Amino acid sequence: MSEQNDYIPPKVWTWDSESGGKFASINRPIAGATHDKTLPIGEHVFQLYSLATPNGQKATIMFEELLELGLTNAEYDAYLINIGDGDQFGSDFVDINPNSKIPALMDHSTTPPTRIFESGSILQYLSEKFDVLTPKDLKAKTQCRNWLFWQMGSAPYLGGGFGHFYSYAPSKMQYPIDRFTMETKRQLDVLNRHLGDNDYMAGDEYSIADIAIWPWYGSLVLGDLYDAAEFLDVASYTHVVRWAKQISERPAVKRGRRVNRTWGPEEEQMVERHNPSDFK
Repeated sequence: MSEQNDYIPPKVWTWDSESGGKFASINRPIAGATHDKTLPIGEHVFQLYSLATPNGQKATIMFEELLELGLTNAEYDAYLINIGDGDQFGSDFVDINPNSKIPALMDHSTTPPTRIFESGSILQYLSEKFDVLTPKDLKAKTQCRNWLFWQMGSAPYLGGGFGHFYSYAPSKMQYPIDRFTMETKRQLDVLNRHLGDNDYMAGDEYSIADIAIWPWYGSLVLGDLYDAAEFLDVASYTHVVRWAKQISERPAVKRGRRVNRTWGPEEEQMVERHNPSDFK
């Protein structure tokens, strides 16, 4: 039996060494800033500090959808936060988000400026501020919120669970991979059953629920997350695949997924975003 299977937890856990894996150097059991760092501020009222992870894509896709609707006062500056380098622990960033996670947003149209953190909160804030992308009908609005919060509660099992142990952990361990694979496939089945009867997550209307779910589960079934499409047999979730492809063709989604991206084909990367001309 391996040492990992023989591990006996101590009575009181202490942080003696890095945990291993891709993000070991930035994992720590305490909050707060580790260094002083001033964040840049651009010319627009909305200042976004992020990275093109699935959570980061939610914010940039939302902004691009607002602009696609002709809401020019939704122009924004997007600055890169390199989480691999620990930028999220800089003093200015922690002042915006004490949880040190991307994305983080400042709205300078208010006095004093309003800080918004957590991707779901950013989506709701912008939706309410501009009165778009959430259904007006109470029943449909409730469905939108149901699925928005479903994503917030479910995706940690996909990312921090399945993604971590399948892709990032220093060694492959069957128990956690099996455990989180089972849960990920259950979640895909939840989505597949729902999308079998609905064009979008809240029914017939595209909404912030779709914007929240697509970067995680849409990317997964389109083969852009964890290189796990074959392993998870994503093609069998036909309704999720239909929905994912449909959303991937939206111009705002094509733009938004590029912002703050520093990997992949060069034509899909955009370290910072300040104006629509940046996409040309």
